[in-house]
Amino acid sequence: MGSTSAENTGTTAENATAPADGAGTRAGTGRRDLIKRATALGLLAVPTMSFLSACASGGGGDDQDKAEAGEKTAENPLGVNNSAQLEFVLFDGGFGKEYAEDAVQVYEKNFPDATVKFSATQKIQSTLQPRFNQGTPPDLIDNSGAEQMDMGVLVGKKQLADLTPLLDAPSYDDPDKKVRDTLRPGIVEMGQFDGDQVWIFYYAYTVYGVWYSQKALDSLDAAYPKTWDEMLALCAKAKKKGMAGWTYAGKYPYYLPFSLYPMIAKVGGVEVLDAIDNLEPNAWKHPAVKACFEAYYELYKKGYVLRGTPGLDHIQSQTAWAKGDALFLPNGSWVENESAKVIPDGFEVTVSAPSGLDSSDKLPFGTLWASGGEPFIVPAKAKNGTGGMEQLRIMLSEASSKNFTSKVKSLSAYNGGTDGIELTPGLKSGVAALELAGDNVVNPRLQDWYVKLQKEQIGVGGLGEMMAGRLTPAEAVKKIQGYADDAAKDSSIKHYKHR
Repeated sequence: MGSTSAENTGTTAENATAPADGAGTRAGTGRRDLIKRATALGLLAVPTMSFLSACASGGGGDDQDKAEAGEKTAENPLGVNNSAQLEFVLFDGGFGKEYAEDAVQVYEKNFPDATVKFSATQKIQSTLQPRFNQGTPPDLIDNSGAEQMDMGVLVGKKQLADLTPLLDAPSYDDPDKKVRDTLRPGIVEMGQFDGDQVWIFYYAYTVYGVWYSQKALDSLDAAYPKTWDEMLALCAKAKKKGMAGWTYAGKYPYYLPFSLYPMIAKVGGVEVLDAIDNLEPNAWKHPAVKACFEAYYELYKKGYVLRGTPGLDHIQSQTAWAKGDALFLPNGSWVENESAKVIPDGFEVTVSAPSGLDSSDKLPFGTLWASGGEPFIVPAKAKNGTGGMEQLRIMLSEASSKNFTSKVKSLSAYNGGTDGIELTPGLKSGVAALELAGDNVVNPRLQDWYVKLQKEQIGVGGLGEMMAGRLTPAEAVKKIQGYADDAAKDSSIKHYKHR
């Protein structure tokens, strides 16, 4: 997943409008095994939000159009052409543009004869799909947001460059250490699909879970609920105080799995999520899935969801949460930065792993979803793909990583870069959540492998309908299982499995 729109509109649940597209151009510069030992380090990213499938393979853009290779030196280990133009398209979301613009300036300083065309948009798919079809894609893309291109399709149609040369190149700060040796656990594995090649580089590191204000929780004289009975009791208490228990991005209900999926793993074991990822028959009919669906449906039935939530987008639901209209919000760790303009002083942004059902759960409290986020890709037909990889190498320096963490309240894929940085409340709580989770960190792959299935069908067609009261849990399970079965039978889709 990637982060979401950075435009905070200040809207409320009662008076909500969609956020504007924050596109802009700088002229001239223009798991499961994923994170097993990622204790004490993670945050962010975000989610890949996508309603649209990626493009089919296109023509044009043959090798004759590619920039000639430059001379490989200690300062230029990838052999970047010093005078070739670099085009970099960033998703303009919760992390903003500044961290990338700063890294572009380093590239320009290192390659003064090059021109960098940098732009940022929320319309990734609609802007770039035609260019993939024409064989003229940019050199580096942050493929994130509501219009994220389907990476399973991109990989399956061989439209991405293998990033192994970047990973095996000397790191920016230490020539005796490869880039891959500077990364947080699991980042490389997340970019792999069905072999050793690495097609995607996840730059941010995200903790997903249930976000809340510690100040609001304290005002209710309550602790975070570890069981669902405790959750319902706390929501009832909040309701009496005029506060809804939950809100979420009703227009994009694929945010719900940020807390729902790790709850399913907690209740039934990680193998339940693996079976779902593998599109196994009847995976969605597992008792743990049914029980968790029924638990979430209780929030709707008992009136503990903020009124009007199904009509809210991510910004509007986050704004209502920041105003204190609702206590809990399923989200990713980009939310602290994305909502910074509307979060009041003393709010104390906090994240927790999801509540479980009861003592019969397979995994302990603390089980949560954390993984790499904000997926960067280099198209196979990029004219200056080597330059795109070099831009990523720069971004993986200690200085660029510190800059990212300082400016967006998140950790990067670089394993370090926090010395001297004062961690924000949300960042601190994310680190604490990872420490508590220990080995019990899960990484569902549906959002990477089958974007349409995850976003449009499971999210909007299943969970969104259930939480709006238009489907019962049993109906939602049946409908989602049907979607998964159709995807499993679809020969036009490349299928992936946990190895």
